[in-house]
Amino acid sequence: MKLTKKFAYRRNLPHIQKADRPHFITFNTWNHFQLPPDARDTVFLACLHYDEVKIGLYSVVVMPDHVHMVCTFLRNTYGEIHTFAELLNSIKGFTAHSVNRLLGWKGHLWQDESFDHVLRHEESIAQKIEYLKNNPVEAGLVSKPGDYPWLWADDMVDWSFVRTAEDGCATRTLDQLPAWKSRQSQE
Repeated sequence: MKLTKKFAYRRNLPHIQKADRPHFITFNTWNHFQLPPDARDTVFLACLHYDEVKIGLYSVVVMPDHVHMVCTFLRNTYGEIHTFAELLNSIKGFTAHSVNRLLGWKGHLWQDESFDHVLRHEESIAQKIEYLKNNPVEAGLVSKPGDYPWLWADDMVDWSFVRTAEDGCATRTLDQLPAWKSRQSQE
């Protein structure tokens, strides 16, 4: 008997996934742990890694104690939609191991549950992306969105991944992030 992927599953919260529809996703650190900058680099790069692999990423922001993403799930080589569980298990698993190694820790990094919501209208996508962009400002971390180095939005970047202030993004490139340098030196 062949097992099929489920598009809706339940832990404590229901998780509904719709093919070819944008989703808003939030996941939090365990006990509101504050991720240090190097850990945020690792999480940020892990989220960017899956763009055009498992998801079409519209925007991501890695805050000190949570992550927001707006994305659409892509299809694999068999034409099946990548699942919500596949994406979050990949991101949370990789980053938990990497951050624990970075900090010399063991144990939970992320809460088991996450919040997700299927976006219904084009305007809703724009509203969620604006929410992500303003999240670091509202939290008092920066005075304008472009100053926050762990923010990526489709409309803020040059596709060469060079991030400039003129684009409204921080003046940092991926190869300046410690996690990116480490990854590149291993290849």
